Amino acid sequence: MINESVLLESRTLRTSVLERTEALDKVKALSLLPDGLHVTTAMVATFYEVAETAIRQLVQRHRDELAGNGMAVLRGSELRDFESDNLSLSKRRSLTIYSRRTVLNVGMLLRDSEVARQVRTHLLDSEYEVRTRPVDNSIHRLRRDEFDERIDSRITDVLGKTVVPMLNVLIETSGEQRHELISLREDVQQIQQRLVEHDLQLSRLQRGQDVKALTGVIGTIDAMTWKEFEQHVAGLLRRDGCTDVELYGRHGGDRGVDITARTADGRVVAVQCKNFAPFRHVLSGEMQKFLGASKVLRQADVALYVATCAFTRESLAIAALGGVTAVHRGLLEAWSAGVRLQVLR
Repeated sequence: MINESVLLESRTLRTSVLERTEALDKVKALSLLPDGLHVTTAMVATFYEVAETAIRQLVQRHRDELAGNGMAVLRGSELRDFESDNLSLSKRRSLTIYSRRTVLNVGMLLRDSEVARQVRTHLLDSEYEVRTRPVDNSIHRLRRDEFDERIDSRITDVLGKTVVPMLNVLIETSGEQRHELISLREDVQQIQQRLVEHDLQLSRLQRGQDVKALTGVIGTIDAMTWKEFEQHVAGLLRRDGCTDVELYGRHGGDRGVDITARTADGRVVAVQCKNFAPFRHVLSGEMQKFLGASKVLRQADVALYVATCAFTRESLAIAALGGVTAVHRGLLEAWSAGVRLQVLR
């Protein structure tokens, strides 16, 4: 099993386990801002039981990595909108906010914190459990090429997430064996590349398309274009039994509604889709516009405002009064992962 200290040294290994934010909850409760998605620098420091200066110094050293994993610095109108919904107004010029992924990322970098050490331990325990879980006995029923693809994927995963990161750490700390270790790492990476190419060839033959890298649910959604996001939501509606699903597109005369459908029991569904940045909020004016489009123009029985971010308090109040279901970032993640929306049942 990998020692938890390896996470401190290998960015590749840290990136490979960033979706396992449940490791935070196994150690202690993480208090979130009212949007249910973010925390401040002070809140991160409180969680890890260190001084705020320790978090700020860590951010300075690893800003690119943390920014790529959910940290954002808000200024100007974005800061005013965010603070009006989450914090008491102040005269600060900027505010750094962190997602749960970023908080986990901090825990994998923070050396002088017992809480961070426990998070790393839980994180690697979970990863080890997944890697050592017995293989399903039904695998012998797979066709030979499917079996090869499974094996290629598992070996590639182990090489990329475990072997290469461990070699990187050893190379950085070794003396006499440095050249031998570098040569070994190059051999491993060549094997990994060949396995990836083989896996892609099999996948193209079987499915007629390239294989996309496996990522977390919300990470996959964040990478979508607006059109892909609308198609994703349409697919969720179909999965949950809706029929007559129709997409209007950004320039298709949607009149404030991106998707219409019917539930299994015949109710009319109207949907607005917004793939905003995670730190943005759906504002009250945007909710009012959709309320009029869905309830007045479309006369929808079910109105869904689906967004990749949070909603302001005012927009949620308007949604509640008008009978609109606000599908925020957290609910979207659960819906995408298989949970059925209550309003569609």
